[in-house]
Amino acid sequence: MKVLILGVNGFIGSHLSQRIIKDTTWEVYGMDLGVDKLGWVLDHDRFHFVEGDISINKEWIEYHIKKCDVVLPLVAIATPKSYIENPLGVFELDFEENLRVIRQCVRYKKRVIFPSTSEVYGMCSDPSFDEYKSNLILGPINKQRWIYSCSKQLMDRVIWAYGSRGELDFTLMRPFNWIGPRLDSIETAKEGSSRVVTQFIASLVYKEPIILVDGGKQSRSFTYIDDGIDAIMKIIENEGGRATGQIFNLGNPANNCTIKDLAYRLLDMFKNHPKHKNDDRYSEIRVQDAKTFYGDSYQDIYTRVPSIDEAKEILGWEPKTGLDDALRLTLDAFLEEAG
Repeated sequence: MKVLILGVNGFIGSHLSQRIIKDTTWEVYGMDLGVDKLGWVLDHDRFHFVEGDISINKEWIEYHIKKCDVVLPLVAIATPKSYIENPLGVFELDFEENLRVIRQCVRYKKRVIFPSTSEVYGMCSDPSFDEYKSNLILGPINKQRWIYSCSKQLMDRVIWAYGSRGELDFTLMRPFNWIGPRLDSIETAKEGSSRVVTQFIASLVYKEPIILVDGGKQSRSFTYIDDGIDAIMKIIENEGGRATGQIFNLGNPANNCTIKDLAYRLLDMFKNHPKHKNDDRYSEIRVQDAKTFYGDSYQDIYTRVPSIDEAKEILGWEPKTGLDDALRLTLDAFLEEAG
């Protein structure tokens, strides 16, 4: 099998590439802007990499869509700060550039596994989000943070429409707050453009305050990357075609916790880490309102718990890594990166 991964150097792409090369005989063809997360796979004879931009290297992408069996377009802007500061850039990359890829998959009859997002559920009030029953509820237009969710949801609908006409073999997967090594980098966190776990770890490393936006009462269901990759591998294998035409929430409802709880767990782990248990001082935890932290264009999502019944029943998958283990493994990896 030949697998095309666009965004191969990203968090998911790098872990997926390593798993494929380690555990299968498949070949991986990948494109990204850099190689810093790829590690040992770069030198493997079944891993084929080209440095490029999906908005520029269009001929290479089209050629490899024709050449490969499965396409995973993992390129996206996925950080809240970007939704607010560069909403058009988010739309252009996350929707427009990916739309071209999807249309080529239709043209050349290639299977696509598309990374949707838990954010498509928006402010849904269901206690857990169901792929086929939960309403997708977004905020008003002037809250520009919703452009990411909206772009992803629209892409989901386009893919579903092609599939319903028999023109596309697809699977939609919705990761719920995946964490682990290489989630972001310490440097992007320093710039304030990373996801919450990385941001908190960077604050701990630099002895800066951990900021709880609106008190950290929001909750998230954190999922360890290895568990998520287990699910993607089952989707790629697609035994008996069972994943075709399906939507899967890929998350760990048992790991649901508030952002406030997350901050205190990470602080405690940091204080007890062998490299930092004797530090002379540690980060304070402070509260700040969302308007001050993000500006007027932000609106938060206060709950995000997946139903994973579909993934259990169809894929035979469920996550195994508990919250503390997932956080500890993530923290250890970032502290190693920080030196």
